[in-house]
Amino acid sequence: MWLAQEVIRRKRDGMVLSDEDIARFVAGIADSSVSEGQVAAFAMAVFLKGMTVPERVALAMAMRDSGDVLRWDLPGPVVDKHSTGGVGDLVSLVLAPLLAACGCFVPMISGRGLGHTGGTLDKLDSIPGYDSQPDIKRLREVVADVGCAIIGQTGVLAPADKRLYSIRDVTGTVESIDLIVASILSKKLAAGLDALVIDVKVGNGAFMALPEDARELANSIVAVADGAGVKTRALISDMNQPLARSAGNALEVEEAIALLRGDVRSTRLWEVTLALAEEMLLVANLAKDRPQARQLLLSAWQSGEALQRFARMVTALGGPTDLVEQPDTYLAKAPVVLPVFAPGEGFVQAIDTRAIGIAVVALGGGRRRPQDGIDPAVGLSDLAFPEEWVDSSRPLARVHARDKASAEEAVAAVLSAFQTGSQGCQPERAILEICQEES
Repeated sequence: MWLAQEVIRRKRDGMVLSDEDIARFVAGIADSSVSEGQVAAFAMAVFLKGMTVPERVALAMAMRDSGDVLRWDLPGPVVDKHSTGGVGDLVSLVLAPLLAACGCFVPMISGRGLGHTGGTLDKLDSIPGYDSQPDIKRLREVVADVGCAIIGQTGVLAPADKRLYSIRDVTGTVESIDLIVASILSKKLAAGLDALVIDVKVGNGAFMALPEDARELANSIVAVADGAGVKTRALISDMNQPLARSAGNALEVEEAIALLRGDVRSTRLWEVTLALAEEMLLVANLAKDRPQARQLLLSAWQSGEALQRFARMVTALGGPTDLVEQPDTYLAKAPVVLPVFAPGEGFVQAIDTRAIGIAVVALGGGRRRPQDGIDPAVGLSDLAFPEEWVDSSRPLARVHARDKASAEEAVAAVLSAFQTGSQGCQPERAILEICQEES
């Protein structure tokens, strides 16, 4: 007789699970015959004891096969990107239309926020009318017509992962490499991809704080995806500071639109976006080398084609037809906005990026529990970066809050997160390493 608690016990004791055990447990997650407590216990056992590479492959495949697997017939490569999560990481909002403008088809299956990091779906949900959970028929139509569609997991795509994902968020198991790999790849493999790029964040604002952990995750994702027949590259990028100037859902959508319109507020954000896009064009055989890939991308951006792809995607999925022309008309605004000034003038020397993310969650821009709602208007904008000068006219950030009390709490949190001094510093490179499948 098969029992879920026996699978949990075996993993708790450090045993290697069979493919059958993993498949049946995942099926139970999908059909809810395995309880929430059992899912949480399994996640914690995996977090503490880990999995072998074959176990990781079995878990990813079982979660993929818990629902439908898409098949495409399109005149170009079907591709996607995933980030392991960061603060101010709005890359997906820019990357998907940029790749579509270069000939890719991008059915981007994205997630919601985990822990202190923002989720792409939460950002898109701040756009009035945008349907982030369309049915498969509509997804196919939008991808074929526009070239990209950023959506969440439907009920038929990796449903086991959808349930496990929400439980990981509130049980202290987000950082598990085994669960991260399975979660990422179950969705991506279910989307029927030809190629995939992964952005693995490392630093004090990432789930992987150490370079060796980030490298292990990147190599594991590439190995498992390669085994599943999807050409994959992973970039390791720095998350010792927020990626964008804003952190918060509507605020990040506005910054993404600004970037697509040509307003580069964060050079690091643009650098990471272009690096991921270059790797995708290379792995999808749409460019022969990086200079050609960069030129194709810059042409798509400068011509306005990438912006128009974003606009068409928003409209096709139920959002406003003129969002990119009038974002302020549609994106929610917080009633209280307070600047955060450093105690004295000086250079920003370091940022506790995780604390910045937690401050946004505390404002209502993230979840403490899976059932919590999100306030799209709250967050931080105009974030100062390391090596930048701050004084009485240049704040560390601006807090966007629902009320004065929460605003003042966020101001205190931001002040604690920034370290300033009289000496400048050299920020870490944005892109640290590229990992690719072995030929």
